[in-house]
Amino acid sequence: MRLEDFGMDALTLPGPLDGKLDAIRRAGFSQVMLSAADLAGYPGGEDCAIRAVRKSGLRVTGLQVLREFEGLSGPLHDYKVGVAKSMLEMARAAAAPLLLVCSTTSPHASGDFDAQVADLRKLAMLAVPLRVRIAYEALSWGRFVDALPGAWALVQAADRANLGLAIDAFHFVASGTPLEALEEIYPGKLFLVQLSDFVGSAPASPEERRETARHLRVFPGEGSHSDRLAELIRAVDQIGYESDFSFEVFNDDYMQMSPSRVAERARRSLDWIVSRVSRRSLPVRRAASPAGTRRAD
Repeated sequence: MRLEDFGMDALTLPGPLDGKLDAIRRAGFSQVMLSAADLAGYPGGEDCAIRAVRKSGLRVTGLQVLREFEGLSGPLHDYKVGVAKSMLEMARAAAAPLLLVCSTTSPHASGDFDAQVADLRKLAMLAVPLRVRIAYEALSWGRFVDALPGAWALVQAADRANLGLAIDAFHFVASGTPLEALEEIYPGKLFLVQLSDFVGSAPASPEERRETARHLRVFPGEGSHSDRLAELIRAVDQIGYESDFSFEVFNDDYMQMSPSRVAERARRSLDWIVSRVSRRSLPVRRAASPAGTRRAD
């Protein structure tokens, strides 16, 4: 495994952006997944925040997160398209190669598959001239898409080169998604893997999943699902995944620690992963599929 394959989500760390960037760098990581809220709320504004990121020397993994996008209509759809355009512009300015998009939980959204596909296709097309990729993630409490197979079905149907998947280990484990679901995915369409664990058994209801995900995650190696996480990382390696891993760990206790101490936990977690999984050591197990790889325009 290579250290440069791993980074941290800024939202994992407490405090202002400058302290987060410094802690991530001092812990030995070379990349950061930025939060749009951190950039927009930075003293002096977005431009100053982006200068701080550049000064840190950290590579930007991506920008998060666009929520409740697909399946809306009328004024709500127009409103979300405007929000998406703003976030895409922010991603380009911050040199973020991808924008993370979560499956909708909105009570106003339609479950019509074709409408959802059309919306994701539109989002991908908006991103093309800005050279930003769209990474679509299934929330385990999503209204219509709550697991990897549903997200992959939409991405496949939308069929845009710059539209792919993000896998969040928490949602993968909490939803009980079988590892076999990864075998259906063309590895070039997997854009990001986010890592975390949690303590205790998998939460049964969507409400319990949401509560655990937002407040009770821990780093891999600290939780109750170590074997499952190691299997997931091995499995994405075996399908030929060659992009980034990012630690996304939302934990109320960590918010009461210094950024450096939280980043140190992330580095220990990386050491645990390296001791359990030998990445890049296995050949790509299947040939590249042509599905979902056509034009981006």
